[in-house]
Amino acid sequence: MSRITGLLAEKRPLIMGILNVTPDSFYDGGRYNSLSAAKEHALQLLQQGADIIDVGGESTRPGANPVPEQEELDRVIPVIEAIRAETDVCISVDTSTASVMEQAAKADCDAVNDVRALTRNGAMPAAAASGLHVCLMHMQGQPQTMQEQPSYIDLVEDIKSFFIDRIEACRVAGINRKLLILDPGFGFGKTPEHNLMLINRLAEFQSFGLPLLVGLSRKSTIGMITGLSDARLSGSVAGAIVAVSHGANIVRVHDVAQTSAALKVVHAIKSERLQ
Repeated sequence: MSRITGLLAEKRPLIMGILNVTPDSFYDGGRYNSLSAAKEHALQLLQQGADIIDVGGESTRPGANPVPEQEELDRVIPVIEAIRAETDVCISVDTSTASVMEQAAKADCDAVNDVRALTRNGAMPAAAASGLHVCLMHMQGQPQTMQEQPSYIDLVEDIKSFFIDRIEACRVAGINRKLLILDPGFGFGKTPEHNLMLINRLAEFQSFGLPLLVGLSRKSTIGMITGLSDARLSGSVAGAIVAVSHGANIVRVHDVAQTSAALKVVHAIKSERLQ
């Protein structure tokens, strides 16, 4: 049984801690560029309650440009190796690049988290060969252009149609359906209203019978709601709670300690038990 399969079998919401090893990510770009800082932060996230550490070397914020392949490899692979040398925590690699998937698998990574849903050249066969879990995310357009007037005929049905196509492509490529995770792509080619609708109607994606991942941590829609830049933390935690209540199995967050504490309280209230 893989690490992620074991975690999902616990039937509780999982926390994916974000570790961006990039200079330009929208929230924490540049904080963890050095190998020592990245490893230290990963271990801190684990101590705070992260179930999965998501390591990414390419910013996918609105307007971001692609990163050269070798540069992404140089950023990501040493960090995965350093984390794995210290702990057996689940590690996912946030990448769309085939060679990064291949090298991450060799470094004992557990999952590929791909915002482009294995559409980049070579990504599908690389993911299939790796045998890793794969998170397929919906994005309308590309990071450089995705927020330029995104529109849908029917938001949820359009995204479900996308997932049907990508799940079938994975089947044809030889990826076991049991390894798939779906992410509707909060903030990726969606207006703020689209984002709110996605969370409200998240349960509709449970029809696929696959785990659902949601990442809304500190994104601009949260800031628009609160109206205060320093309120994105509390807003993000509230969003994670609502996402879990609507069916999210994994929440991808920057603020692991606060999210973990909030979800523990929710679980205690629902179960009427302290633990």
